[in-house]
Amino acid sequence: MNTATLRAWAVPSAWRVPLLACLATVALVMVLFADTLVAMVTIWNRSETYAHAFVVPPITVWLIWRMRAQIAPLRPVPSLWVAGLVALFALLWRLGDLVQVAALQQFMLVGMLVAVVPATLGWQVARALMFPLGFLFFAVPFGEFLTPTLVQYTADFTVGAVRLSGVPVFREGNQFVIPSGRWSVVEACSGIRYLMASLMVGTLFAYLNYRGLRRRWAFVGVSLVVPIVANWLRAYMIVMIGHLSDNRLATGVDHIVYGWVFFGIVITAMFVIGARWTDTDGAPEAPAATPSIGAPPAASWATLVVAVVLLVGVMAGVQWATRPIADRTDVALAAQKLIWPARLGSDGPSPSDTEPGLLTPSFAGAHESSQRAFDGPAGRIWVYVARYRFQDEQRKLVSSVNGVTQTTDHAWNLVGNAVTPVAAQTGPIKVRALEVVGGDSDKPTPPLRVRARQFYWIDGHAVAGDVEAKLRQAWQALAGRGSAAVVVVVYAVDEPTGAADARLDAFFKADFTGLSAWLATLVAPLR
Repeated sequence: MNTATLRAWAVPSAWRVPLLACLATVALVMVLFADTLVAMVTIWNRSETYAHAFVVPPITVWLIWRMRAQIAPLRPVPSLWVAGLVALFALLWRLGDLVQVAALQQFMLVGMLVAVVPATLGWQVARALMFPLGFLFFAVPFGEFLTPTLVQYTADFTVGAVRLSGVPVFREGNQFVIPSGRWSVVEACSGIRYLMASLMVGTLFAYLNYRGLRRRWAFVGVSLVVPIVANWLRAYMIVMIGHLSDNRLATGVDHIVYGWVFFGIVITAMFVIGARWTDTDGAPEAPAATPSIGAPPAASWATLVVAVVLLVGVMAGVQWATRPIADRTDVALAAQKLIWPARLGSDGPSPSDTEPGLLTPSFAGAHESSQRAFDGPAGRIWVYVARYRFQDEQRKLVSSVNGVTQTTDHAWNLVGNAVTPVAAQTGPIKVRALEVVGGDSDKPTPPLRVRARQFYWIDGHAVAGDVEAKLRQAWQALAGRGSAAVVVVVYAVDEPTGAADARLDAFFKADFTGLSAWLATLVAPLR
């Protein structure tokens, strides 16, 4: 190596111990929270939506490296009180573990890694590295919850645009029929992978090419809006190409190829246009203050040691202190089988073992699931129950993949979803009111319309909302009652129109007490 290269790699003497402490603490955090780190990498590898996250850590390291000359004159002065911030992150990480919210755990892990910098090197260094450290949060595989909304908006735009093109459309939920065939807007049509990749690359582009915050935020906004609109146009284009070619084009593999080519052209145009307003020479920004590096006072070394000990101690302590709560299971519950009662209440309807269920609700990881038909005074209804004896990363009651219909089952189409109160014997409760349309697509009969009421039974309470369910799960676990829970779906065929709601309302008014008493026995050993 020549002299210039050696000088570039040289670490100022005042930086050597703090930098070593920073890197060692980062390594310890990664070891302590290895499970969360592995879960993140697994998602990157499994999902194309988050494949871009593989390049986030290397880009972060490169961004810091290119600023080495600018931060070298700064004096690393560790900040002791950051340990309190890390303690908060660690506690929130544990909360995410208790309620099985992987995104919360992963955000808190990245937060702890970022907090190591001000704790060991000081706030002046952390401020200078604000963007590289913030960019690391793009490594969190977050945003899957946006998929249903993006699917809905894509379907709205596509149907509207096709109609404006003069093609008649009959729509039912996210499925629609035009004269040349049937189309369905599914999860792959949401554009979430385009959105995540564009936002990450657009943010990096704005930072490297613009100085002013106004231009930077404007381009980030563009990188957020453009992929959404481009995905809408892509979906419309594919439908119209298929329609005009009598479905010889834009189907099968062509569907994917055309979509990626169109998206690539749009995104490339976005960056080409954005480059016209570049106002930087490519050199990294210098920190606002550059004091003489000098030798840190002896007190700084003591603060550094205490900060590192506190950081590691707090994170390890939170893990050790709360692990028994999160891992508690119940042997008696594991041995108990899901057996339907003879009746739901003293006068409730009796189940039928011969009538198969119409729907096949999908709740991944449930230990047991079953459904029965009930004939009551108001008519026939079906009750589906899935029990989770305990919950972990593979077995989650509340999950984006769980629902009244399977995500891969295109025979049934969800057309209604809202939280609403219903009158029960014990008083009003909130349920999720669902409506699905479909049935056996091979039969020429008109599609069935099914109305459903879904709720979770957690710690003795009926809960409809996902957020409330997660909070009740956390309280149940913190109180030492494990994580056992049940999901219930009560549904009926809406024939004649409006009859299903009447049958479901009658069931909840007459038989909810018997149903809730039985549900309580399914998790009784932990209470």
